[in-house]
Amino acid sequence: MKNYTRKDILRIVEEEDVEFIRLQFTDMFGNLKNIAVTANQLEKALDNRCMFDGSAIDGFVGIEESDMCLCPDLSTLAIFPWRPQQGKVARLICDVCRPDGTPFAGDPRYVLKRVVKEAQELGYVLEVGPECEFFLFNTDENARPTTDTDEHASYFDIGPLDGGENARRDIVMTLEEMGMIIEASHHEMAPAQHEIDLRYDEALTTADNIMTFKLATRTIARRHGLHATFMPKPKFGVNGSGMHINLSLKKDGKNIFEDKNDPNGLSREAYYFIGGIMKHIRGMAAVTNPLVNSYKRLVPGFAAPVYIAWSITNRSPLIRIPAGGDGKHIELRSPDSAANPYLTLAVCLKAGLDGIINKIEPPESVDCNIYTMTDQERKALNIDHLPGTLIDALQEMKKDPLIMDVLGEHIAENYISAKEDEWQRYRTYVSEWETQEYLDRY
Repeated sequence: MKNYTRKDILRIVEEEDVEFIRLQFTDMFGNLKNIAVTANQLEKALDNRCMFDGSAIDGFVGIEESDMCLCPDLSTLAIFPWRPQQGKVARLICDVCRPDGTPFAGDPRYVLKRVVKEAQELGYVLEVGPECEFFLFNTDENARPTTDTDEHASYFDIGPLDGGENARRDIVMTLEEMGMIIEASHHEMAPAQHEIDLRYDEALTTADNIMTFKLATRTIARRHGLHATFMPKPKFGVNGSGMHINLSLKKDGKNIFEDKNDPNGLSREAYYFIGGIMKHIRGMAAVTNPLVNSYKRLVPGFAAPVYIAWSITNRSPLIRIPAGGDGKHIELRSPDSAANPYLTLAVCLKAGLDGIINKIEPPESVDCNIYTMTDQERKALNIDHLPGTLIDALQEMKKDPLIMDVLGEHIAENYISAKEDEWQRYRTYVSEWETQEYLDRY
């Protein structure tokens, strides 16, 4: 995070010949939006006087209260490397506010900032390292996305077998040019599937980085004649795309999840944090896995977590404690690549804090492959499972007052309404599978 002042912003824009500034914000579904202003309107934007029609954004407000303003976060200034070098384009990530300057309750970034502040008041700082998975598919003759690919690469394969290697390299270089630190990148399990791991940072910065990552990935992929999709399960029969998030909590600059005297190397706070997430994970699922399609990924057999358990030694549970790295952290494996990062990190942090405050003990770790257990064996160990569909997840959300409180009345009401409508549209749609399965038989 750069501590830019207003004077710094104006100087950089002038020195770098920036002509357009995109004022970006994120809607509650995780879609990036923006309003572009020219450099001669920058001072107005920095005065928080850039207004827009909030009723035009799904889930924001009605036409009777539609005036909203964008309040730029000066630390987020970045120049887009893929735009022209004369008349450059930069961006500022903004908070959405009411005309009187008060935060808008429907702004996902504000939701995360509110929970981050609660943690800070307790002395805690959440740091997050995301592992972002996506597919690079071919486009058709009209540059429309398909689910076709010419490659057959798998985990850790290299070019020329990895047909997306050049695009992935350019994505990484672009992100680094924008000031982000990339820890690793590689081909994933399914053909055309890739992963780029962002270095951990404080929660709000990480959420901003994930939105920037998605924009850059789509943009650079298009330049390679490919379409980057963060749809969780775009193809039947192969692994889906997750967004594993690695969580650690600091207090007075020290990682408080680590205790060298514990057999697992974990502190009591780490165990409680795990307990809090496990308690609320079913209520969180509609946020961490927000689409009808998300639940096509969360099935046995494709390396995605299905069962609510944690482990030190194996990758089948919901939560694992990775070995090595930059200190002890908790890897939550259920979120997928379509999740709104602001809301996802907000519910994760709040659930973990609930665990610490109320000393919620997690169950015993499960150090064997849960996928190979029988139903009776899982039942004997009290291993529950994640919701199986979006409508199930929404019902669990409604039953969890902590998650409803994190989202706030405005987002919770509008989000649930929109997602119930999504489920209804899906439920009444007659799919190709149904016609193939039933048409000539009944």
